[in-house]
Amino acid sequence: MDDKVYIILLNYNNYEDTINCVQSIEKNELGLNYKIVVVDNCSTDDSALKLEKIKNIVFIASKENGGFAKGNNIGIEYAMKDGADYILLLNNDTVIEKQAISKMINKIKGHKDIGILGSRTMYYDNPTLINYNGGHINWLKAITVHEGYKEEFKNEGQDFKYTDFITGCCMLIKREVIEKVGMLPEEYFMYYEDVDYCMKTIEAGYKLGVSMDTIIYHKVSSSSGGENSPFSIKWGNRNRLIFINKYKKYTKGILTTFVYYITRFILVFKYILKHDMKRKQAIIDGIKEGRKYLKGNR
Repeated sequence: MDDKVYIILLNYNNYEDTINCVQSIEKNELGLNYKIVVVDNCSTDDSALKLEKIKNIVFIASKENGGFAKGNNIGIEYAMKDGADYILLLNNDTVIEKQAISKMINKIKGHKDIGILGSRTMYYDNPTLINYNGGHINWLKAITVHEGYKEEFKNEGQDFKYTDFITGCCMLIKREVIEKVGMLPEEYFMYYEDVDYCMKTIEAGYKLGVSMDTIIYHKVSSSSGGENSPFSIKWGNRNRLIFINKYKKYTKGILTTFVYYITRFILVFKYILKHDMKRKQAIIDGIKEGRKYLKGNR
């Protein structure tokens, strides 16, 4: 396989997961023509000092933590200049099964209409449960839906399917897509940049697909404190508001905005009843930050 595949791993205060991911790739992709690019997103611990000592990787230290998209864009820019044919964005808190990336390369080459290919993703701590197996956008709520989410995987012999959304946990992107669509959108900091990029890719005339017979095991939000951490809640609420405004031609108009605010009110009330002030405040802060961003970009 002569195609040059550049695997971008973004690290933030998470050296152990990153090195485990690197080792997983080295162990399971012996015949692949790949290069691992690790971007340290201005970690506040000793991650950078440890990572720059790892052999057989390209290490890039970012001077700031500009978020998920900006950090990955640093790696993408390096890969593009170095002649990448394919770029794989892979969360550093993942491990792969044998030849998972090689299978994805063969799959995307066999589907000329595909611009981005994802992989079936299972929970690292509970590998029988699905985290992602394809997805779509619920435009009424302006949220992404992971198909099969937290269900047990049942092998029905299907190895590929088209999809409307690919999680940024594992995105194999053709070079021509980046040349045509550009880099990841950096206004989100964290969350929603993947669905935004999927929309841009679809609007550029490409389709999206999932390689269902390749498996990535994901530790899920280990760098942000978990799926329902105050950090995740704040940024998820901020960015959902920005996404609604940016892609309002696809939403249900004022009804989508109403659903957003009424469900936020209900969640705030629920957290108050539970005396969970951190998550309550995270929702409020997310809404404020989203409105502030939109006001400054009108």
